[in-house]
Amino acid sequence: MKIAFQMDPIGSVNIDADSTFRLAEEAQARGHELFYYGPDDLAYEEGRVTARGHWMTVQRVAEQPAILGPRTVVDLAEVDVVWLRQDPPFDMHYITTTHLLDRIAPGTLVVNDPFWVRNSPEKLLVLNFPELTPPTTIARDLETIKAFKAKHGDVILKPLYGNGGAGVFRLDQNDRNLSSLHELFTSFSREPLIVQKYLPAVSKGDKRVILVDGEPVGAINRVPAAGEVRSNMHVGGRPEKVELTARDREICATIGPVLKEKGQVFVGIDVIGDWLTEINVTSPTGIQELERFDGINVAARIWEAIEAKLA
Repeated sequence: MKIAFQMDPIGSVNIDADSTFRLAEEAQARGHELFYYGPDDLAYEEGRVTARGHWMTVQRVAEQPAILGPRTVVDLAEVDVVWLRQDPPFDMHYITTTHLLDRIAPGTLVVNDPFWVRNSPEKLLVLNFPELTPPTTIARDLETIKAFKAKHGDVILKPLYGNGGAGVFRLDQNDRNLSSLHELFTSFSREPLIVQKYLPAVSKGDKRVILVDGEPVGAINRVPAAGEVRSNMHVGGRPEKVELTARDREICATIGPVLKEKGQVFVGIDVIGDWLTEINVTSPTGIQELERFDGINVAARIWEAIEAKLA
């Protein structure tokens, strides 16, 4: 098959951690041809959705993860699969790419389905499952956020469409910075904020559970660095081996059918203690860490699910 990857610059990926690189590596091992382009290189041209990029060969060489062919234009209706894999921010540029990729379906399979990626961002899809999530408020209005904090005392405040742990603050009962942080966030963004009750269990880790076509395949635990609230590996979180619990499986059994129905083939959910905090569909990570800990080929399972859809 011909596989296109819409992703951030491949030259800067970490070959030992990047999930997109691992997906490309497995596709190549299965005999598929790989095409790479960035979101800025996607275009609509008189009825065609095109991408200006490179056919490539990936390799486990840190200084050169991919050997790129000449820059060329490809009609995405002529490839079999497009991977939507650039990192957030989930802004209008990101959303526009999902609208353009919508136009090549059903002839080309886009993973994850861009319609539902657009309509199911990480911190909003969880609102469909209030019985699984900690107390949560999404608001731009300061008085609403203050009332939530007054009720729950110790809270986490973060941008609604952020990623990688950026802009995440813990505000405990003695904190006096809420108004200042609200002023800061609203000065440069028109987006609302999300506030959740702080879960002390995060000190033991924030579990990333990977689901393939709605089924859990395993999990890793991300433990915050000393003095940190955030467990994201981008900011120093330490990955550890962990088993799925009965509660993890209960959460997956509830949300899995919804993810499968919405064409979300590769999803990473975040679980702290017994609570679901995020459903990551834009560009989830964790494949390589899970493969090392559990000795399973997660990338192969993802490709098997995709190949079955195309069969």
